[in-house]
Amino acid sequence: MAMDDKALLENDLIERISKGDKIQQGETLPAGYRSELLRLMVVFVDSQLAGAAGFANMINFGPGLRERRNAAQIVADRFDHAEKVLDLLKEFNVEPRLYVSSHAWSSRLDRTIDLGNRRIGGDKRLNVFHYPIEGWVDALVLNMLMGTASVVQLGELRHASYAPLAAAMTDIVKSEQSHIEIGEKGLQDAIDHDGLAAAQAAVEYWYPRVAATFGRSDSEHTARFKQFGLMKQANDERQAAWEGQVNDILGRLGLETPA
Repeated sequence: MAMDDKALLENDLIERISKGDKIQQGETLPAGYRSELLRLMVVFVDSQLAGAAGFANMINFGPGLRERRNAAQIVADRFDHAEKVLDLLKEFNVEPRLYVSSHAWSSRLDRTIDLGNRRIGGDKRLNVFHYPIEGWVDALVLNMLMGTASVVQLGELRHASYAPLAAAMTDIVKSEQSHIEIGEKGLQDAIDHDGLAAAQAAVEYWYPRVAATFGRSDSEHTARFKQFGLMKQANDERQAAWEGQVNDILGRLGLETPA
């Protein structure tokens, strides 16, 4: 396809999206749109697989059967979320079984490292899933903070221009919302039993690392996501929405928001 034809195809698609049209499975996609769509889906799948692998190690740290059952359910949900989007990736020549075995999802970096927004090689998980979890309260705090971030970020994808992804995100967001509720309830129980110190220390560690998942305010990909109707808000707008929600939860629990 000549360069002019490629540009025309992309311009036509952008015009359709601006009118509210949804892109359906099986359509021919311009290279730019295809690239940004794949980026979103791969980051999501990799983050779900890495998140599940890290949280699975915490199941037996739960203080009771109810807590362990809830943790196991969260792990199962994340695998289910990954499977839903991996199914969409089949159209892009991704074989799910090979994909799942392609990376060491449970691998973690040293806990003292802070990647910020820097990307590292390997899979495309969000940086927050490169850090190890240390204990039950640490896991609860990460689950609550990251669950709230997921609802904010994935909530936008329910309205994405790619119809199959938007449809998949409807149930996924409901599931992530339930994870927030599980995390807050579990954290309240832990605080009632052991006090605030461990929970506050975990908040100090995880809060900036979860905040970093929203990306840089000047991200080039954000502009492309908006142009292609994949997302509408800028990174800093989504981060502000997350801060508002999660700070309310921290306040209810008697925890302080890090400076």
